[in-house]
Amino acid sequence: MRLGAVADDITGASDLCLMLARAGMRTVQVIGLPGKDTALPEADAVVIALKSRTIAAGLAVEMSVAAARLLRASGAEQLLFKYCSTFDSTDAGNIGPVTEALMALTGTDFTIACPGFPVNGRTVYKGHLFVGGQLLSDSPMKDHPLTPMRDANLVRVLGKQTLLTVGLVETATIVQGPEAIRAAFLAQAAQGRHIAVVDTLSDADLLALGAACKDMALVTGGSGIALGLAANFVQPGVAAGVPSRKMPAPRGRAVVLAGSCSAATRAQVAAARAAGLPNLALDVADLQNGRQTARAVAEWATAQTSALPPLIYSSAGPDQLAQTQARLGRETSGALVEKAMAEIARHLQAAGFARFVIAGGETSGAVVAALGVSMLNIGPEIDPGVPWTRSIGQPDLALALKSGNFGSEDFFIKAFAQLEGAP
Repeated sequence: MRLGAVADDITGASDLCLMLARAGMRTVQVIGLPGKDTALPEADAVVIALKSRTIAAGLAVEMSVAAARLLRASGAEQLLFKYCSTFDSTDAGNIGPVTEALMALTGTDFTIACPGFPVNGRTVYKGHLFVGGQLLSDSPMKDHPLTPMRDANLVRVLGKQTLLTVGLVETATIVQGPEAIRAAFLAQAAQGRHIAVVDTLSDADLLALGAACKDMALVTGGSGIALGLAANFVQPGVAAGVPSRKMPAPRGRAVVLAGSCSAATRAQVAAARAAGLPNLALDVADLQNGRQTARAVAEWATAQTSALPPLIYSSAGPDQLAQTQARLGRETSGALVEKAMAEIARHLQAAGFARFVIAGGETSGAVVAALGVSMLNIGPEIDPGVPWTRSIGQPDLALALKSGNFGSEDFFIKAFAQLEGAP
């Protein structure tokens, strides 16, 4: 193993795996923290996907350190702590506390924070994160149900989460290349700074940053930084390890499960409904009082005879979501949806469904756990940052795990066209 990564959610882990595989690294995604006696697969890169983004900071630290120890024990030469390109967190964590703990584990006193992913519209300029040209604090992320991002200044955001001193390396230095970047890192460390937020405006910036981080024991960031890190481990001319167009898929019916309330997912739900996908909305209040059950929803999906896959969604708008959270509580409403989606998926699996598109990091984590999937091979890219995957071993499933904010409006409509083989 050359690179070992700890990802704080399952969709982000798939995104990272796609980047590494496209660069030519043999990459495997591991779902959840493996048991002590579980051997990690042989690969150039192994990404352990946790469900730690929104849990208590102390528990996130415990899980992340355990995963990192396992990766290091399995030979990882460099560690990557992967979080969302929109820096999803709160003033209490979890990015800062986990970074601190992994720095202590690796014995390093300096690392970077690089959430930038320009191809998906995530850029950093003068330490401020932009999403599709908008400041993070002006983007739809300001209304995220679990991690509302109201401040675009990442130096300030990260500084509230850690006792370590946070600095900044700006674009003027990044564009000068790896040597200038390394010199800036040394200068930051000499000034007593332990974590440097780095500006990123293009893929060229990510490549330069990756080269500058070649000898770092620990790097932190979004999946974009993998573009540069992979280049340190792959010989020039090595063929990419991801199918470019289609992936063989197991026999079985298809379904879309959308639990994200992001603006992107809401637009995808609207486009899928307009295109004629049979669809059913989950109602949190009805789930709570038993008027709507996972079994009944799964039976509805199984009964559909359309050639198009059924869509089951809980993607409410900000106003409706705020009302639900005010009535039931943020954690309770979120847990109800996650539990329902997981149980629906389990019923559908038993009914012969084997091709799942799942939207939302929390939803994806709950569903994949319910389906009993432990490892994934990476397939073709549907949209930037979102690949098809196929489970390793049993059960044999095709899974597209989509971050709520990713994908074009027709994502749910076009995704299944990349699967080969009869349903």
